[in-house]
Amino acid sequence: MTRHVVDFGTTGRPPEADGRLDAPAFHRNHAAIWSALQPYLQERSGDVLELGSGTGQHAVAFARAAPRIAWWPSDVNDRHLLSIAAWRAHAQLANLRAPTRIDLLDDDWTAERDLPRDCLALVCINVLHIAPWEVSLNLLGGAARLLAPDGRLFVYGPFMRNGKHTAPSNAEFDAGLRRDNPEWGVRDMTDLEAVAGRGGLRLAETVSMPANNFVLIFEWAPEDVR
Repeated sequence: MTRHVVDFGTTGRPPEADGRLDAPAFHRNHAAIWSALQPYLQERSGDVLELGSGTGQHAVAFARAAPRIAWWPSDVNDRHLLSIAAWRAHAQLANLRAPTRIDLLDDDWTAERDLPRDCLALVCINVLHIAPWEVSLNLLGGAARLLAPDGRLFVYGPFMRNGKHTAPSNAEFDAGLRRDNPEWGVRDMTDLEAVAGRGGLRLAETVSMPANNFVLIFEWAPEDVR
């Protein structure tokens, strides 16, 4: 069964002397996730904001893969922010920005911040299932405020489809999450699509990933606001 990690560094391998943390899931999933992002981002230039960057390893890998893109990592966890900064210093990539503290429980998280506007993309990896439903609402609402007209929101993780789990292992994973915290749980694509639609976004593509995960790709569709 898939394991979830909320605070990297409290379990598994201890941090490096400079504060860099290692997420085992990164080594398993970063290539697959990039395969979904690459067609849209590889030859583009602009700003990409990552929400919930965790250790910072995805930010480094993706910034390296697309040097014309300015990659903006963020997190709310102090340990993670230190790790992101350490990975940034280690990688020495000119297009990787310093991490920003963002709390998606704040419904006004895009206000009064030095954040990029008219973003080429927003990226959120393995966050929604280990957070209250409000985080999903605020992510989608913030995306509608920050994305450029041709921008995309990429959300990676396990998801239900039409109220049903896509694999027995995901159902078991969901039950474990809800035992740990009743506000957590695997989110339903249909619910996310409905929330996105109210803000002028639509679920444009659903990309299957290994281990019964998905990348959901949202795009602007203001004519569909309901």
